[in-house]
Amino acid sequence: MLRRFVRGLVRVITNTFFRRIDVVGREQVPADGAVIFAGNHPNALMDGWLLTEKCGRWPLHFMANAKLWRFPIMGRLLDASGAVPVYRREEHGGEVDNSAAFEALYEVIESGNCMGVFPEGISHAESQLAQLKTGTARIALAVAARGRTEVRIIPCGLNYIHRHRFRSQVLIEFGEPIVVGADWGARFRDDERTAVAELTELLAQSLRAVTLNAPDWSTLRKAQIARRLYKPTSVELTPSQYVELNRRFVDGYLASLDHAETQAFQKAAEEYQARLDMLGLKDYQLRKEISQPQAIRRAMRRFLTMLLFLPLAVPGGLLHLPVAWIASLVGERFSYEMDDIATLKVFATILLLPLIYVVVATFIGVAFGWPWGVLALVALFMSFAASIRLLEAETNLLVSMLGVLRLARFSSEVSELRQTRAALVEQVRDLADRFADPDTPRMFTRDDFGRR
Repeated sequence: MLRRFVRGLVRVITNTFFRRIDVVGREQVPADGAVIFAGNHPNALMDGWLLTEKCGRWPLHFMANAKLWRFPIMGRLLDASGAVPVYRREEHGGEVDNSAAFEALYEVIESGNCMGVFPEGISHAESQLAQLKTGTARIALAVAARGRTEVRIIPCGLNYIHRHRFRSQVLIEFGEPIVVGADWGARFRDDERTAVAELTELLAQSLRAVTLNAPDWSTLRKAQIARRLYKPTSVELTPSQYVELNRRFVDGYLASLDHAETQAFQKAAEEYQARLDMLGLKDYQLRKEISQPQAIRRAMRRFLTMLLFLPLAVPGGLLHLPVAWIASLVGERFSYEMDDIATLKVFATILLLPLIYVVVATFIGVAFGWPWGVLALVALFMSFAASIRLLEAETNLLVSMLGVLRLARFSSEVSELRQTRAALVEQVRDLADRFADPDTPRMFTRDDFGRR
């Protein structure tokens, strides 16, 4: 019963927090047999929730820091989800005994079930994969050496677009499985250290292929500026295309870094971006001119969307707004690291909202009868869904109106920036044609670039 509740809760959390979740490569996941899902780890517990919801296998057993079991409610939820407590050496003076935990994981895998693991060892907010720990390889090799089953390690790339932002997007990419069978088991028995090192490096290469990596945030920012300029105006990128295009521009930038043309373009592009930042404008607002009637029609559509959801959102508004404020405060103030902000926001919300809903429904039930209490509870959940849509419509309307006002206020600067942008677009597309790998299929056609 509790396991079904946990699974449903994970589904609600992920599909509420993210507006769009794209999954690529799910055909790589076998329907049965022992599997280790190995992912990068940029967003704390949110990473585990997403893999649990989207990997297609259940239950998915994770190793989790043993200190989380200090909190009774969280401990029960972790037990219900199949998590296995592991003690970290750095938190216990280097002296820990995880033999029972690993034996439990061996039993999970040998029975044909699945395990989730994050080989980087810690959640982090860096621009590239951290050096992988050897634990994932050791578990897979130890199982293979026992000879009872072979294990498939599936690299999982978790690529977030604005990872801490509510109603953002994420791409989950499953790579080609690494089959760890009898041959790997024999190599492990013959030379444990070498086998572990080789499998760890193979896993690292596989994870880099399904994640976006840059040496530093400055390089990633430069690649994103170039990507925005290169993208055809008529094309709306999916999360998969977004990550792939960023990946190509990071690789292309690093490969052509010594060329004078690349350096000149990067300098001009950064100056263009700095001017946009100074005026409070976004690049997409300069892609094509929008007439005043078009701007008014767009604003009216968004305003009407707000009006549509307003009657449903208002009843719960007095409850939702304080909860949203508290969740945001908790995420910003009490996170130890940048990577756990989204997790803390979610925990604060899922703890507060149901509690408040139950209190309100109980009060109404006692005062007016329990049918009215049940009706109030249902109405509050419906109001929550409407509040999410209303919040999105309000944000879109505000961004749209501010953009129109700034474009009108800085009309002469905007006209000059559009000319600068047009020149940069020509430059970046010429550089892409010259430096792109000719064997890599192009993402866009000439028609895409020519279409308005």
